[in-house]
Amino acid sequence: MTTRHTFRTAALGAVTLSAALLLGACGGDRTDTGAHSAHGATATAAAHNAQDVAFAQGMIPHHQQALEMARLATGRTDSAQVKDLAARIEKAQDPEIRTMSGWLKSWGEQAPMAGMDHSAHTGMSGMMGADDMADLEKKKGAAFDSAFLSLMIRHHQGAVQMATTEKDKGRYAPATKLAGAVIDGQSAEIAEMKKLLDGEK
Repeated sequence: MTTRHTFRTAALGAVTLSAALLLGACGGDRTDTGAHSAHGATATAAAHNAQDVAFAQGMIPHHQQALEMARLATGRTDSAQVKDLAARIEKAQDPEIRTMSGWLKSWGEQAPMAGMDHSAHTGMSGMMGADDMADLEKKKGAAFDSAFLSLMIRHHQGAVQMATTEKDKGRYAPATKLAGAVIDGQSAEIAEMKKLLDGEK
């Protein structure tokens, strides 16, 4: 009886010690990171890597330029199909910019500002240079449609390439999920724009 009682007491003490250490580790983690939110939120914010940051910081200005291009369609195109496409691009990409900006803020990273000069990003896949944008602004009617579709196809292809890298190398699940949505959505729009462009020729 004495032996059994001693064993039970030792076992209970070990469990209590383990629980205390576990609680201490959780508490210490929260204190060390300076987070005042729930421990789960801290863990979620931490579950990202440098690729996730690069994806968000690169895709935000990429999307912003797509919105600028889409808004040029108003008053320049006579095509109902191009107007519809431009409206869908705005509807899809504007919320994605807000989502990615929120991620960067939660990670303590800098989010690119709206309306910024995109010249620093012209080396990014699919980004238009200032001359391309200025030339597009001057066009109207069928000439605008042809230039808009050609440039937007290139722009979308760049976004798909960036999203593919994120899907392969990113760690943050919401970011890799958004990357998958970009690949699916913009690949479909590329196919649609190619058909419209063939119709223009």
